[in-house]
Amino acid sequence: MRRVVVTGLGAVTPIGNTVESFWNGLIEGENGISRITRFDVSDSKYSMAGELKDFDPTLYMEKLTVKKLDRFCVYALAATAQAMEDSGLEGKVDQEELAVYYGSGIGGFETFCESSTTLAEKGPRKISPLFIPKMISNIAAGNVAIRYGAEGACVSVTTACATGTTAIGEGYRAIMHGYATAAICGGAEAAIVPLAVAGFGSCMALSPSDDPNAASLPFDSRRGGFVMGEGAGTLILEEYEHAKARGAKIYAEVVGYGSTCDAHHVTAPSPEAKASAKAIRDAAKGLEGIVPEQIYYNAHGTGTPMNDTVETLAIHNALGEDAEKIHISSTKSMTGHMLGAAGAVEAIASILTMKNGIVPPTINLKEQDPKCDLNYTPNVALKTPIEGALSTSLGFGGHNACVAFRKIKD
Repeated sequence: MRRVVVTGLGAVTPIGNTVESFWNGLIEGENGISRITRFDVSDSKYSMAGELKDFDPTLYMEKLTVKKLDRFCVYALAATAQAMEDSGLEGKVDQEELAVYYGSGIGGFETFCESSTTLAEKGPRKISPLFIPKMISNIAAGNVAIRYGAEGACVSVTTACATGTTAIGEGYRAIMHGYATAAICGGAEAAIVPLAVAGFGSCMALSPSDDPNAASLPFDSRRGGFVMGEGAGTLILEEYEHAKARGAKIYAEVVGYGSTCDAHHVTAPSPEAKASAKAIRDAAKGLEGIVPEQIYYNAHGTGTPMNDTVETLAIHNALGEDAEKIHISSTKSMTGHMLGAAGAVEAIASILTMKNGIVPPTINLKEQDPKCDLNYTPNVALKTPIEGALSTSLGFGGHNACVAFRKIKD
């Protein structure tokens, strides 16, 4: 089995449209949540979201291309353009050896809603021929592959909120077992639309707070649901010897992946946290030899009542006594829940935490739930040596995924 490393990162998020600005926002505790501006929410119970701000897609593609793509696909291509430039991989790997593992939890929701309205108001003859290729959830992966001539496997992952993490894990396995030399991995989402907000609200999943500083509250006893975010994250994974031979910059080594299913309920996590703990435990095998005080855990940490207590139990079940010693935070307190993009963006946060030795905070954590009894790095970033990192995502349908990274060692 071959070693796998990370050689490129790209991100567009509610707290920054580049990896650098995203990271600065994290360590400064920037709150990317605000009142929705994209549509009127005056009659809605749910008014908060993590929208991208000052995002210019023409930095990455032509205006005509933007018009032909759904917003989620634009985000995917922007994040991937950053990651590929960062990696220097383009033109330095055989096309058939370059794979794509990229997903979205929902896909082209905005296009779906707009086209449904067009059908109802103007009839079928007015539906654009671009409707289907803009809307289908695999099209981000497809467009990424087309843009970079990736002729290896092109797999579109959809595991709800675990999508980004699953995509990274599957790309890692493909390279490790020799099916690819490099892989473009990640997730994208753009579901801040009236129907999605109404739908998640009807599931009782969203926070009804109209205060940006009291809306996304992971592990806080005041929490009342998640806040929707949007954006994309892309990681370039590469076989270690190939990266080393071309003198690539290496951020971290991917050393573990766990993927399980609760097989319990369509939306609620299993209260026993058995399967989710196994995903964490499987990934954490790659961190053997690292003391727990030097491990960072990026929590799924949505701020829904059940998720946070069950995830806390999963960490206890997976890590035993070490659970109380590791550093944990939920960056969703700042970005909101980016759905299918969350796992990829949070993996980037985990890698940068390890690289820079700074643990991002869980902001607005003022009244920690007694049932959430671990160290969630409340409110202020912590400077401390970090040698290994875990990033966990838990999705509707019971999907659990966790990836592990550690500093590269020759």
